[in-house]
Amino acid sequence: MPKIYVDADACPVKDEISATAKKYGLDVIFVASYNHQTSQTFGGKWIYVDTGKEAADLYIINHAGSSDITVTQDIGLAGLLVKKDVIVLTPKGKQYTDTNIETALQFRYLSAMERRSGNYLKGPKKLTEADKHAFRCQLEKILSKHAGNDF
Repeated sequence: MPKIYVDADACPVKDEISATAKKYGLDVIFVASYNHQTSQTFGGKWIYVDTGKEAADLYIINHAGSSDITVTQDIGLAGLLVKKDVIVLTPKGKQYTDTNIETALQFRYLSAMERRSGNYLKGPKKLTEADKHAFRCQLEKILSKHAGNDF
């Protein structure tokens, strides 16, 4: 059975993940830094790691395996996980794959170069209910395939 790993420090779809995983009887592992401790479990297991910038990412990279699912907004982390055959979703429901991750990484690089030169672009748009719905639908589709219920 696949597990769902969540880069939980700033994940806005924890409720959606938990509800969908419960429907399929899957384990959810929320990975967060000690700075983001919470009393809410969202029905999953919580792993707390050092407050270092990449500590949660390193935990997920070292523990997620082929056919597991990871929810993250971090494109760098997504790039590493896709190469391990981990299914990667953003909180808006976009799935990173071998065919689109290179483009996303290139855009990330170009954006960083713009910021270094003093040009600041707008940040990501606020997550909407439509985004949450798209996320739930995509996660449901992936889990349905894992369960053998292809649409």
